[in-house]
Amino acid sequence: MSVEKDREERVQWIYSSSDNKELEERYDQWAKDYDTDLDEGFGYLGPQRAVEFFTRLVSKTARILDAGAGTGMVGELLIRQGYNNLTAMDLSSGMLEEARKKNAYQEFHQMMMGGPLGFATDFFDAVISVGVLTVGHAPASSFDELIRITRPDGYIVFSLRPDVYRDSGFKEKQAALESEGRWKLVEVSEEFKPMPKGEPDVYHQIWAYQVVSS
Repeated sequence: MSVEKDREERVQWIYSSSDNKELEERYDQWAKDYDTDLDEGFGYLGPQRAVEFFTRLVSKTARILDAGAGTGMVGELLIRQGYNNLTAMDLSSGMLEEARKKNAYQEFHQMMMGGPLGFATDFFDAVISVGVLTVGHAPASSFDELIRITRPDGYIVFSLRPDVYRDSGFKEKQAALESEGRWKLVEVSEEFKPMPKGEPDVYHQIWAYQVVSS
């Protein structure tokens, strides 16, 4: 089997996880090869595109949560841009161990999107989440907690597959949160291919919302 084929099957193996426990275990197993597979194998562009959005909105002094930080690709990019108050959160301890090697984060928390998060209300100035809102991963209900832990006027920036947006409850949830006055849309990108070499038929968009004062 070619290296490229092996990498493609590994991604599908992640998507096919039957529950969060299995998803966590599979990411633990993938952690050491994750950066190589995505950078070299797939030409992964998601973190760069999200950080481009993020840096236009969020000040360098902000307290930031990287929700679903994985191996710390986003944190590494933010540190290069002058951000230095970063917290990493991920469901996989193996991925967080790899993230520690990036020397980008001040804190590390093993938590899962979709349920209660162990952070105080209004604790963060901004949240960034890349590659987490996808097939078999964090649900649309994740936004409730992300809004809770982000201060009023703070920003939530995330990547999202358009098919997942349409078909998995995200379109309805995002609209409901806006109509409830909990956040407002700031910007959404055009569709782009986040992994042009590995998944050429898959598209993402970057979304940016601002939390509304209650």
